[in-house]
Amino acid sequence: MNKIVLLVPALLLTGLVYAQSELTLKTRTYRQQHEHQLLSEFMGLLALPNVVYDTVGIQKTADYVAAMLKRRGIEPQRLDGKTKGVPPAIYGEVMVPGATKTVVFYAHYDGQPVNPNQWADGLKPFEPTLYSASLDAGGQAISLPKAGEPLNPNWRIYGRSTSDDKAGVFAILAAYEALVKMNVKPTANLKFFFEGEEEAGSAHLSEILERHKDKLKGDLWIICDGPVHQTGRKQVLFGVRGDVNLELKVFASKRPLHSGHYGNWAPNPAMMLARLLTSMKDDDGNVLIKGFYDDVTPLTDLEKQALAKIPPVDEQLKKELGFTVAEGGGKPLADLLMRPSLNINGFASANVGKLAANVIPTSATAALDLRLVLGNDAQRQVQKVIDHVVAQGYYVTQQESITDEERAKYPRIARIVAKSGYNAQRTRMDLPIAQTVVKAVQSTVSGDIVLQPSLGGSLPLYLFDQILKTPTITVPIANHDNNQHAENENLRLQNLWDGLETYVALMRLQ
Repeated sequence: MNKIVLLVPALLLTGLVYAQSELTLKTRTYRQQHEHQLLSEFMGLLALPNVVYDTVGIQKTADYVAAMLKRRGIEPQRLDGKTKGVPPAIYGEVMVPGATKTVVFYAHYDGQPVNPNQWADGLKPFEPTLYSASLDAGGQAISLPKAGEPLNPNWRIYGRSTSDDKAGVFAILAAYEALVKMNVKPTANLKFFFEGEEEAGSAHLSEILERHKDKLKGDLWIICDGPVHQTGRKQVLFGVRGDVNLELKVFASKRPLHSGHYGNWAPNPAMMLARLLTSMKDDDGNVLIKGFYDDVTPLTDLEKQALAKIPPVDEQLKKELGFTVAEGGGKPLADLLMRPSLNINGFASANVGKLAANVIPTSATAALDLRLVLGNDAQRQVQKVIDHVVAQGYYVTQQESITDEERAKYPRIARIVAKSGYNAQRTRMDLPIAQTVVKAVQSTVSGDIVLQPSLGGSLPLYLFDQILKTPTITVPIANHDNNQHAENENLRLQNLWDGLETYVALMRLQ
């Protein structure tokens, strides 16, 4: 154990000189010889609608992923839970003679909902388009080059799920194919698990894991999701935040009212909701809800060391994103990602723009997003929000409609409905198998990689701890400015090629 503890701080040091491995250089040569075929297959995957709530599109995407496994000589299997009609996990395995470890690779093939009208002119979410650069940098649409013509690594592919998370599915399977064609043997048994419901909160993932527990046994799960560091460096993430979403609706009059006839008298639910929301956070972004931070598990000394080594990006990002003062009272982004958060995803009440009318609306609704860190419990965190709303003088219900009796009894009424969520997860940085992952990723680059205790985003990785008793480590590949979950989602081509090299190395863990 002492040997492990001494080793880890050495890996956290910066300024060391690294050399890319022979395997990485060989993989790069292979990719350069096959990049047109690789890009063609990836574009085919991107063209399939995969919004998590689109049953038909999800099934077609699942079929495509299964066919990708089949083409690589891996027999695909569909893993279902006990609930009927939910997207299956697509599974495959490669048993390596003499291997003593089993590594399971995870990505998800479903995508976020999409509003095509919000995308830039000329872009359609499921018609992947190649651009000469990012839209922010003035990129223009270009045709796919013919076979043999060079591909610029800084080109961008625009389309839904280019980065989140079809890039992950593709990088994993392309890496295995590269090993086969380079006649390089994996060092561990490989299992592939592609989920189809991650963007809906993985509501049925626990059923699948429980039902197929024996099949899914392994020594480590490697998760391909999320972006590389904002500096462009590759990173290894030892945990993820949890997530739970709330809908908060405030009610006023039973019917909309003329703002001239009833203004200054009838309660305005939009103003009520705005005041309620501002009571939840101060000007620095600190959450004011009682006990919101109380149950956070402190970082270990090793995690604090890793956090201190992360390159600062705050000034770069403020310039890139176009604002001057960040929340957090001056604390760096990396530190703030280790805290639970409360975000307003959306706010709606009556209409704006050309549809705006002089009315006092009947209700106002906000969508809230609670990010959780280790120690938080999703249900407990939701209850803290409910208790806060009650403390502001509201009667809180979960019912769809408000009765006349409730309206007569309570001056302020709010409905709060929590959607499915999950807790945070973190893997110890000093585990020997975790350090083999760090070494593998480091072998693919000549500069430092970034090690983070936790990803700012969320994945249901606590289930792998809880049900399979298996550690998880996340190794993302997408560019940080990929617009995931939003309009104009994109992937920088070099990030796809870097991801291929990374996952080849991870299939050769030493």
